[in-house]
Amino acid sequence: MKIFYSVLLCTLISAASFSQKKEKIKKDSLKQKSIKLDEVIVTGKLKKDPVFSSIANKYAKKIVQPKNVADLFNNINGFSVIKRGNYAIDPSFRASQYEQLNIQYDGGTKAMHACPNRMDPITTHIIPEEISKIEIIKGPYTVRYGATFGGIINLVTQKPNYEDYGFHGKVSAGFESNGNSLVNLAELQYITEKFDIVANVGYRDFGNYKDGFGTEIPSSFSSSDYGIKLGYNFTKNQRLKLDWRQSFGRDVLHAALPMDTEYDNSSILSVDYKIDNIADVIKSISVKGYHSYVDHLMTNFNRPSFMMMEAESAVEATTIGGKIEMNWQPTEKLNLFSGIDVMNISRDGGRVRVVKIMNGNTLPTPMTFNDKVWQDSYITDLGFFTEAKYNLSEKSILTAGIRYDNVTSDIKDPEADFATMYNLNKRTEHTFSGTVSIKKMLSENYVLEAAYGRGTRTANMIERYINHFTVGQDPYEYIGNPDLKAEVNNQFEIGIKGFEELKNGFDSFQFETSVYYSHFENYIVGIVDNTLTRKFMPTVNPVNPKVFQNLDNAYKMGFEASLQLNFLENYNFKTAFSYVDTKNKDLDESLPLTPPFTTKLSFGFEKENLWANAQYNLVSKQDNISASFGETTTKGYQTLDLRFGGKPLKNVTLGVAVLNVFNQGYNNHLNFSFTNQANFGRTPVTEPGRNFSAFLQYKF
Repeated sequence: MKIFYSVLLCTLISAASFSQKKEKIKKDSLKQKSIKLDEVIVTGKLKKDPVFSSIANKYAKKIVQPKNVADLFNNINGFSVIKRGNYAIDPSFRASQYEQLNIQYDGGTKAMHACPNRMDPITTHIIPEEISKIEIIKGPYTVRYGATFGGIINLVTQKPNYEDYGFHGKVSAGFESNGNSLVNLAELQYITEKFDIVANVGYRDFGNYKDGFGTEIPSSFSSSDYGIKLGYNFTKNQRLKLDWRQSFGRDVLHAALPMDTEYDNSSILSVDYKIDNIADVIKSISVKGYHSYVDHLMTNFNRPSFMMMEAESAVEATTIGGKIEMNWQPTEKLNLFSGIDVMNISRDGGRVRVVKIMNGNTLPTPMTFNDKVWQDSYITDLGFFTEAKYNLSEKSILTAGIRYDNVTSDIKDPEADFATMYNLNKRTEHTFSGTVSIKKMLSENYVLEAAYGRGTRTANMIERYINHFTVGQDPYEYIGNPDLKAEVNNQFEIGIKGFEELKNGFDSFQFETSVYYSHFENYIVGIVDNTLTRKFMPTVNPVNPKVFQNLDNAYKMGFEASLQLNFLENYNFKTAFSYVDTKNKDLDESLPLTPPFTTKLSFGFEKENLWANAQYNLVSKQDNISASFGETTTKGYQTLDLRFGGKPLKNVTLGVAVLNVFNQGYNNHLNFSFTNQANFGRTPVTEPGRNFSAFLQYKF
């Protein structure tokens, strides 16, 4: 790490000494405002964007009171969410989830969870209203943003309006009837030509919601957040930005996890620097560094198991990383991006158990045990990459990239039983990934894309070092395996998108579709080991734990399609389909957490100051399940959401919505099951019933 930051400092010093020759900016096929720093991946420029990339935004018109950032994915084609309650929600894309997705903020900043049950995923550590757009690369089709297995998600936070100097701000408030939930946000910014500062603070208080059957689901939580962004422009082509944010979750109830969160505190600091338009060959140099820390406490004090055993677990996670990238152009047709990035994840913490009843007998004196959760472990990934874009012709662009990752991992304070299972030494892995793709403009309005990507993912800390903890959807204890090989995703994809002007009352028609196939190597799953027994509560079924292992015979394939018809100037009809099929041939079943076929139909009206939308969601039955993961068949369901909004005054935005209009009772296939809850069996968590929502925002 010291070497990396020394290189970073030297780069800053040397960059300042480069000539600052201005480069004539070439026009592209799409109009786009200037972007400060490399906080975005998808620029809106057809010739520069990665293949199979997309942008989702305009959340004020689509989303109502998101519980956390993961809720923003609900209306993006191909996405589902994994739900354990209202707080611990993870996005899933094409049956890839967790570390299989490369999720980051502003082009590289990361904050990894501290809880082994993912009570605090990366999506909980930022204010949802602060996200201006979500950028998606749908597979391992770029090597520039860290090791990538199933795709990249870049959460872009809102930026100051650099064209409007002085003081500005906004305040907003929202309410949901189902749970009597409140959301508040205030933001203030001051902008000059040389520097800018943005500060925001938010508070959210969500109560238990009722599902469509009228059952109250334990899911309440509150959270407070604030953030400060400072930017300084040394010159017209040099900028430095510092970003600091903290989030404080309190009294979080997790319907599908064995414990609740007493507190979850996170701090994220990031620093970005870029010098642009340097010289004829060296175009720009950008540097990023970040540090995040998560402090998490969970207990079972309000759970049925408390009568037999008190459990309290304090854990922490630290993520430190950075990146240096140079953009250089040796010839007019060849554009290269080369760089180094690093990420270090370290976790520690333990669980204190006070056992009151053992083997059915009440102990005269409770017994206290201390369990090591993370066993003081770390993983460091140092990556080197080069990606090239070559203009084969005016209408064809070839992209190729290669990446090498040096991954070291170690466990510094192992439990005695874990140490006897493995020869625990510091381990170094070498992984290689790469991509090649072509983008061809068939005409002015139609684009064909084809790509192959080899993505890699080394085992995460749960898969390496967890020791007899329940971390899956099922009630099994899981044991890590520090000798796991890295997963490999060989993904092929071809797609086409287009736009056409129409006549006779129909304004325009646009569509996008793609099909993909992935062959997996060394896929990591938990397999029951009949030679081992449970460590905690050994008489409770299932007696045998699962151990993480590699499997080779696995694949996924699927397609996505969307189309939009715009007519009568302000009206539109949209439809979107997504389907993925997975197979674990070794166990003759689907891979875990495979979503069902999903269709969305939407009819909308949109003007600058008034909009309305009705969306009908159709989700099919899912009987292609992973029985070994504890999944059960999920019934299909249909829901209707209505949204209406407008700007009654110049600086005022008002929105109202009715979600799940028909009060449908259902559960998403990816929802985890109720765990350690009074009056609930081990069945999947059900979704909210009818919900009325209102939102008000004032800008100044």
